[in-house]
Amino acid sequence: MRILFDHGVPRPLSGCLASHDVVTAQSLGWDTLRNGELIMAAEQAGFDVLLTTDRHMRYQQSLNNRRIAVLVLENAQWPFLKNHVASVESALEGADPGRWSIVETPARD
Repeated sequence: MRILFDHGVPRPLSGCLASHDVVTAQSLGWDTLRNGELIMAAEQAGFDVLLTTDRHMRYQQSLNNRRIAVLVLENAQWPFLKNHVASVESALEGADPGRWSIVETPARD
């Protein structure tokens, strides 16, 4: 699975997703793209999933007729997220094109 990390996603998470092809928006020079532009660029580049920390994106962008899924990390602070990598992996496996999903991670463990 090809996954694009938006600028707020902690980079250490990519090491925990070694079975996937993970690329950061920054490494592609896409870190300045607005939400709709980022979704379009990611889809056109063949990414399966956009992983983001932007909780408002789902209210601003429609995924109707899109081939990409978008997962929103509820809490992207690495000290907490690292204990919930299994939840991220599960959400990735269940990600459906054209759908939004929230990866719920508690603010505190």
